[in-house]
Amino acid sequence: MQHSITTSPFLRLTLASFPSCPAASEQPLAGMRLAVKDLFHMQGLPTSAGNPTWLATHDLPTTTASSVIKLLQAGAQFVGKTITDELAYSLNGQNIHYGTPENPVTPDRLPGGSSSGSAVAVAKGFADIGLGTDTGGSIRVPSSYNGLFGLRPTHGIIAMDNMVPLAPSFDTVGFMTRRLDELEKVAHEVLPAQQPKLNKVLIAKDLIQQVEHKDALLQLLNTWHAQDKLNIGQSLEVDPAYWQTSTTFRTLQGAEIWQTHGTWILQNDPDFAPDITSRFEWTSTIKAEDVDQAKLQQARFRSWLDEQLEGAVLILPTTPGCSPFLTMQDSELANYRNQLLELTAIAGLCGLPQLHLPVCEINGAPCGLSLIGPRGSDLSLIALAKTLME
Repeated sequence: MQHSITTSPFLRLTLASFPSCPAASEQPLAGMRLAVKDLFHMQGLPTSAGNPTWLATHDLPTTTASSVIKLLQAGAQFVGKTITDELAYSLNGQNIHYGTPENPVTPDRLPGGSSSGSAVAVAKGFADIGLGTDTGGSIRVPSSYNGLFGLRPTHGIIAMDNMVPLAPSFDTVGFMTRRLDELEKVAHEVLPAQQPKLNKVLIAKDLIQQVEHKDALLQLLNTWHAQDKLNIGQSLEVDPAYWQTSTTFRTLQGAEIWQTHGTWILQNDPDFAPDITSRFEWTSTIKAEDVDQAKLQQARFRSWLDEQLEGAVLILPTTPGCSPFLTMQDSELANYRNQLLELTAIAGLCGLPQLHLPVCEINGAPCGLSLIGPRGSDLSLIALAKTLME
């Protein structure tokens, strides 16, 4: 049995009598409530992927995503499936069909997507673990906008079975929590224990200078330096314009998205929001030579950044600043999206783990910074974050 209800103005959950595993008190995630983005298949529950046409054209799942099973077996208690942007193809957190979850920290601003419902569920206190996905920033962005800790893991380190894909070369399973120790508990249940050693911290000072919250970031870094937690003298210039991070990512992601969903779209003519429609229409026009050029650019950037991050962590802004206001015009949002992708594509193009820390705010609106490390350094990033935030 399942039904959709509006639990508050902040979030709409699809609740169900899905059988969770018994949560013995000694289980690592006992007592932690789990909200699951509506891209993950769960046996006996519908998967809408944020779109009613998708829901109507797909059968009820008969299996459950292994990532969900792991969390349930560790004692997490499932409380509901949460709203996502349509087919996860947005960073705004809006959905014209099922409603836009209201950002509980700044209700006049976007919640961020596409893991919007999971982020809001955690920020509002409906859940302790917000399970989501991150392709172009869908864990990192809503984490930043809602004042949460969020991890986009190393690409491929968590299985993506029994899920609705977007662009498989970039899709990851990620999660958000209100506290860092909670994030660490979840990470230990889904990530391998072997981690590369990190012995150097690099600061992306050029990127910090470009964002809305640069003064708060610089003050924080100086504080950590004064506390002997890091050396802010070591910097790494990452020039998104030179490396064409946004354009390269958008091209490669877009081509994969059309390959993944193009046939279904042509056959079913789904009802999408205007911005989602235009984005899907654009993906159908991407040429093979554009993809080939983007792959070359990705390989160059990946090789360069891998060399820079050997045994090192990069500190950079997660987003250009606070969440955009709900009243921002579509053209402004499109421009902002490109600025946002310049930052989020750095880890995305290289398959690297990125951990968002909610360490700043501007006039009550949350923002923060991220740690990016070599592939497989997910737990090491969390360990460093614990040291920095002691």
